[in-house]
Amino acid sequence: MRLDIAPILAALRRHRVTSVLLVLQIAFTCAIVCNAVFLINERLHWVNTPSGIDEDRVVLIKVAAPPRNVDIHARTEADLAALRGLPGVEGVTVTNSVPFGDMSWSSSLRLDPSMKQPLMQVALYYGEGLGELFGAHLKTGRWIRPDEYAWIDDEQTKRASSGHVVVVTAPIAQRLFPGKDAVGQVIFLGDQVFRIVGVVDWLARASGSRQNIGEAILTPWRTFPSYGAGFAIRVAPGQGGRVLEAAATALRKVDPRRVVSDKMTFAEYRSQFFAADRSLAAMLVGACVVLLAVTALGIVGLASFWVAQRRRQIGVRRALGATRGDVLRYFQTENFLLASMGIGLGVVLAYAMNIVLMVNYEIPRLPWGYLPAAAVTLWLLGQVAVLAPALRAASVSPVEATRG
Repeated sequence: MRLDIAPILAALRRHRVTSVLLVLQIAFTCAIVCNAVFLINERLHWVNTPSGIDEDRVVLIKVAAPPRNVDIHARTEADLAALRGLPGVEGVTVTNSVPFGDMSWSSSLRLDPSMKQPLMQVALYYGEGLGELFGAHLKTGRWIRPDEYAWIDDEQTKRASSGHVVVVTAPIAQRLFPGKDAVGQVIFLGDQVFRIVGVVDWLARASGSRQNIGEAILTPWRTFPSYGAGFAIRVAPGQGGRVLEAAATALRKVDPRRVVSDKMTFAEYRSQFFAADRSLAAMLVGACVVLLAVTALGIVGLASFWVAQRRRQIGVRRALGATRGDVLRYFQTENFLLASMGIGLGVVLAYAMNIVLMVNYEIPRLPWGYLPAAAVTLWLLGQVAVLAPALRAASVSPVEATRG
């Protein structure tokens, strides 16, 4: 028996209210799921942002600043010597910041001091030999030499107009000098002039967006444990936990009154930084699952209700020669039409919702590829959900036509 869509549309018009409600439910599910899956993908991509360092080889420890009457430079050198002597320690320095950490220093960058507006705000890393300790990959040029470092509080050295060198990340080099070699170029950080001597492939900053997370600069400043700065230690594989405990003990031996305020592996720093993003992704996954489940239940409930109402009509169709397959296809086609209407409206709502998110929360534009994926998912969900009621309808015998 040939399936005719006209009777299906006529039946839907007789159940206009319930049909419209189901179409709206599918439309809102399509719109919300499209944007939610897009946001989940964006968050997961953000969570997996590379740091540019040997994450399993770096641990960090922070201590309280020493009293004012202490020679901070001598104390820092003593601390570094104590830590370098520990088993499993391959390198140690004091740094003001780490990728995805809780402290960030930044500066405006210009190519000419006469520029009224800076080209960008870059993150600044302090710490002697920090790039090598992190295990960052040097793309071109060289690292900053030991004789080129100076203490951050040495005002005479800081204010010198020449002799300062820096290592920048590839995103900065490409943005400032597209198609050129950045090594040897001059930049201005604040009111100071620096010459680029090296470029690293990637080094994430402590904080930032996906657009600027890789815009960081290694500076020639030595720093000391104060104002959020702490010790970054490169350890042998698998020695992170043991070295942290030994490092805290060694620092207290240098000064028994020393207060260790924080100690953790870089993996723990990273986990803390992205904790909120992982929670949001998990919440959105849960919302998608609930929405799809509710939509499926709505399809099952409505289809079951219609089967119960139409048992006599189904019996008549069977008596007139309709096969079980014809009845099954009828309900599946009916559901497909409703789902298609809902998906069509949902596509419009999805883009409208994305525009609102773009305006208010700086969310990127929704790629078109999410829409056909959502459509296929809802079509399949609808066919699976309607299958059980449709099979019950197909099992109705022609005898039902004779029942009042």
